[in-house]
Amino acid sequence: MEFRLLESFRSAFEGKPYVHRNPTIGDNIAQWIYEDLYHLGKSKTFKRRVEDSEVVLNVRNLRVGVSARRGDGTLGELVPGSKSIVDKGFAVQRGNIATVEIGVEVKILAKSMIKQIDRVKRDLTGQVTEFKKAGGQPICIGIVGINRAEKYHSFEGKNEYDTTGRASKPHPAAEAESAEQHLDRDVRPQFDEFLILRFTATNLPPYPFSWVDPENTALIYGALLTRVSRKYDERFG
Repeated sequence: MEFRLLESFRSAFEGKPYVHRNPTIGDNIAQWIYEDLYHLGKSKTFKRRVEDSEVVLNVRNLRVGVSARRGDGTLGELVPGSKSIVDKGFAVQRGNIATVEIGVEVKILAKSMIKQIDRVKRDLTGQVTEFKKAGGQPICIGIVGINRAEKYHSFEGKNEYDTTGRASKPHPAAEAESAEQHLDRDVRPQFDEFLILRFTATNLPPYPFSWVDPENTALIYGALLTRVSRKYDERFG
């Protein structure tokens, strides 16, 4: 099975520059977990409710006047009396949601990981609180990509720089293990499911991308989808 979330993650880097501080990238990746859940088909409850438009992807991030679909990481019950939006090529429709049943937060640590790790941890754990504000028992999913490249070129607006291996500009590979330990210790316990995606990307032409272990990446993501399907049946079936 081709997992569309993994392909979306890859496409954020492969063949083009990855621009930091772009808030749309995580949302665009997160939306694909719902397509993967639907096509996996292990939760008959989820599949039926998607097909009946009972649950939809939050339309909050819809850009007025722009036809391209922009993702959001939250799925819930469609507000009664409101209409859902059908996008060509997507099984899961969009609309205004009244509840949160599944919430997904995606972060990418491509460089300067330890410098930003405290903020990333606050953002992730804070998002769990946001998912739960509407009450109920939302399934909270955290996905963090961690770069393990030996060098990296950073694009931040008009500024560019290369990692040097010095303390001020460490290479991603030197920080990846420590960043993962921070997340495992302080963030993973807050989520129902927490996935770390290990990848390498230099952000240098021709902008290559690879998974550290492609087979294992697909296995652990597929296992997550299976567990989420079971949790969905238990909580909302």
